[in-house]
Amino acid sequence: MADETAPHPGFRGTIASPDGYNTEIPESLLTPDSVPTRIGSVDFFDGFPSKDTVAKVYDNLDFSRGVKVFLDMLPAASIHALVQSHADAGITNLNTVMITEQLMDSNLLYLTGNTDTVYAVCVLDLERDGATVVEIPPGCGPGTLNDAFQRFVVDMGAPGPDRGQGGKYLILPPDYEGDVPDGYFVARSKGYMNWLILRGFLVDGEPDAAVEMYKTHLRLYPLSQADDPPAMRYINGSRVVQNTVFPSDYSYFEALDTVIQKEPVGLLDPELRGLLAAIGIEKGRRFSPDERMRKILSEAARVGDATARVLSYAPRLPGVVVREASSWTTFFVGGNSDWIANDGNGGRNLDARTAFFYQAIVNTPAMVLEMVGAGSQYVGATVDSHGNWLDGSKSYRLTLPADAPVKNFWSVVVYDPQTRCQLQTGQPLPGLNNLRGELRTNPDDSVTLCFGATAPEGLASNWIQTVAGKGWFAVLRLYGPTQAWFDQTWWPGEIETVDT
Repeated sequence: MADETAPHPGFRGTIASPDGYNTEIPESLLTPDSVPTRIGSVDFFDGFPSKDTVAKVYDNLDFSRGVKVFLDMLPAASIHALVQSHADAGITNLNTVMITEQLMDSNLLYLTGNTDTVYAVCVLDLERDGATVVEIPPGCGPGTLNDAFQRFVVDMGAPGPDRGQGGKYLILPPDYEGDVPDGYFVARSKGYMNWLILRGFLVDGEPDAAVEMYKTHLRLYPLSQADDPPAMRYINGSRVVQNTVFPSDYSYFEALDTVIQKEPVGLLDPELRGLLAAIGIEKGRRFSPDERMRKILSEAARVGDATARVLSYAPRLPGVVVREASSWTTFFVGGNSDWIANDGNGGRNLDARTAFFYQAIVNTPAMVLEMVGAGSQYVGATVDSHGNWLDGSKSYRLTLPADAPVKNFWSVVVYDPQTRCQLQTGQPLPGLNNLRGELRTNPDDSVTLCFGATAPEGLASNWIQTVAGKGWFAVLRLYGPTQAWFDQTWWPGEIETVDT
């Protein structure tokens, strides 16, 4: 006769005490009376949480959601900061454009903005203006329109459908139901607030031609006013103080609430909206956290900021190092501007997305795809050839081999790891390129750039200034790459520390 007290032959696990049960219960289903965890001991009476455990777990749940909101919503927080900063500078209408007429200097706090192209930036409010026309000049360099979540809407200029020949773009709001006229490159945005950035190239090392191109040909107006567009207004964005960087304290969440109240529900998927609602940010409802929640979100912002810094400056992502034994890393890990990993099998690469949007703005396939002659390729370095953080108190050298594979130009700019913006030094434009100024070349036509707080003797023309006691990092850009340069023999040297 079978032993009726023995476990079923298919049972896997440890038998718990049968006290209080009619059948034998696997131990894995039961919670002990006290469990040590990273949030401290959590205590129970026969599975019921103690009052202290209830408070402790809810605090941790709210905190963890706050950190996740900080990381996941970086693209939206960044666009909001840009839009708000531009409004403070007077860009309050569709027909107002800011142009960096004397290039972007370090007074402008833009995430990894460069010193070497002439920017034109505009803000589109599709809720206010409806379907909007953007007339792009012929000869315009890379241009991109992003929505309020910094999702790619359309490229313009060289990498766009006009292929640098210029043309009219029609940007439709998410809820647009009217007719779509012929004669436009048409794109539909998922959001109301959209940010447009265009880049014009230097001619003979000067920005004048690009500035004139914008002022003569760049036009923005509602489709409803196409027969009589309003006059354009231009603001010079050079040599002015402007902060477009999102905060890393409690006010970060207040900014996100502004975005959610402005944008249509369809801007974000229900899961991300649910995450926001869990910490009190929901469309149509007032964001008013109590003192406990404000304290939790304040800490969550700081931990979120620390997490983003680690992901950016000490990345562990596979593929972030472009070449073995090189300190140069890519900004676009995975080669996909939607951050989709392994053809979708890996879902969305959240850490890669966070690392990018913490350091940079503007999301476009042109930065990822091998668009020979039209796109751009970036790599960055935060450490020297020995893996040590770049330190403004030390001197360094970087040699770029001859014959860089570029149709337009190469550029190296240095940045402040605190702000992720151009390093503020005695040089208003903290970078060098092969078009602006006279660089001293080596006998093999390579170029050696020098970094340090003081200029090395005889190499002032090749010197980028740093600040003693401050860190810095570098970004190398190739504009109009003539080949898939990551796969070719040309490759930048390492940033080498110079013994002094």
